[in-house]
Amino acid sequence: MHRLIIAAALIATAFAASAEDQPNPMLPGGSWDDLRYDIAQDAELKDGSALFDVAAPYRAHDAAIVPVTITQIDPDAPRIERVMLVIDENPAPLAATITFGAAMHPLDFETRIRVNQYSNVRVLADTATGTYMNGRFVKASGGCSAPATKDPAQALATMGQMRLKLFGDPAVQQSVARREAQVMIRHPNYSGLQRDQITQLFVSAHFISALEVRQGDDVLFSLEGGISISENPVFRFWYSDNGSPALTVRAVDTDGNVFQQDLPKMPPA
Repeated sequence: MHRLIIAAALIATAFAASAEDQPNPMLPGGSWDDLRYDIAQDAELKDGSALFDVAAPYRAHDAAIVPVTITQIDPDAPRIERVMLVIDENPAPLAATITFGAAMHPLDFETRIRVNQYSNVRVLADTATGTYMNGRFVKASGGCSAPATKDPAQALATMGQMRLKLFGDPAVQQSVARREAQVMIRHPNYSGLQRDQITQLFVSAHFISALEVRQGDDVLFSLEGGISISENPVFRFWYSDNGSPALTVRAVDTDGNVFQQDLPKMPPA
């Protein structure tokens, strides 16, 4: 009997895990009705499920680092020019407004966010034919107030450091027009809801508010961000290479610090 009970429990757990791995739609209700006008004004929001997919975990392992990927399904559909990333139940629901250059089409873009409580995570995408919406429901809590992972002094000492990673064989990557890259920026991105672990006082909000990534004179994407972008922001994306030897990243934070660096596409020999 005990073996049957254990076996049944294992099967139930396996089915539950399998269900949580499946794409899940946004749930009705919540705060969206109150937010909609502030975010989208009177824009007609069309169903975006045929235009792009939003991938996010149903149950996040770490509420402070929740990966979200936006992938255009039909490359022949109109270019996604701008997205607004919204976390309905966060203290500041509009996580980021991101504008994309032509080289990012068709869009395949990932970043990491904080989720403060169970919430719909939605993407509003602007194209030449209108605004489309799609999203996922994410079970996570405490992401905006989760303690920073690094000592404050160390975080400040390394703040603004950047790294570029290119995926795939470098020799092959050099011979193809479309490449996959990842840009990482060291910054604590304090939300203003975290407490100093020694004094227990709130740490003032301090985050990257503007970001631009270019190849030569061409802008790949620019971002206006808030407290919901995770610590040490990471952006992974596909783009069409114009032959420029480096990506230029420029970030501005809420304290007025400006960080800019040219990141070579090929490491020095």
